[in-house]
Amino acid sequence: MLTRKQAELLRFIQERLRESGVPPSFDEMKDALDLKSKSGIHRLIMALEERGFIRRLPNRARALEVIKLPEGAGGQPAVRGRFNPSIVQGGLGKDSGIGKAKPVESVPEDARGTISIPVMGRIAAGTPISAIQSRSHSVALPADMLGNGEHYALEVRGDSMVDAGILDGDTVVIRRQDSANTGDIIVALIDDEEATLKRLRKRGSSIALEAANPAYETRVLGPDRVKIQGRLVNLMRRY
Repeated sequence: MLTRKQAELLRFIQERLRESGVPPSFDEMKDALDLKSKSGIHRLIMALEERGFIRRLPNRARALEVIKLPEGAGGQPAVRGRFNPSIVQGGLGKDSGIGKAKPVESVPEDARGTISIPVMGRIAAGTPISAIQSRSHSVALPADMLGNGEHYALEVRGDSMVDAGILDGDTVVIRRQDSANTGDIIVALIDDEEATLKRLRKRGSSIALEAANPAYETRVLGPDRVKIQGRLVNLMRRY
């Protein structure tokens, strides 16, 4: 049996995983439940973990997985888009030159139910480094982890998204699209030359690119300066 606050937090985590594929930060959970401190969120998470409703993934910043929901709550635990740290091994981290974003064609599913996803170079999650690169190599992912649409992968450089569970050296899987909702983690191309991975916030006619690390400031830009290149749908990590 869960308390009201425990149930509210579980639903919030489940909804965020379903919408964006990444768990909310402690600050987002605190605001959503109208709590005064993150210590209250920590206690709620521990209670949910002890009761078997969630699992904290090891060696990752605030990465959570919903295992089950209370009876009668409706819906299923978020599976698509959740973090799964040992999907792919090897072949990541090759260097590539600076270039502009290029269209990525879908690669057919093979007989074993996997899809080859092109790795398009590196993306900045911190200090800008370069724009999206031309294809360097590919990784194979289970088809049921991707859904519809065209996808590509990028290797993360920087620590500005650590509170969203995205670390330096991770590889993010992106669904190619030119629009997104507030709260989505996106690949944003700024001034056609700088690519970055940030959470999208719409502020009137402006676009805010929000880091998930208090050491980095939110960047607010005019819509003519930002092109959305895709939305985060999954993440890969080597150990």
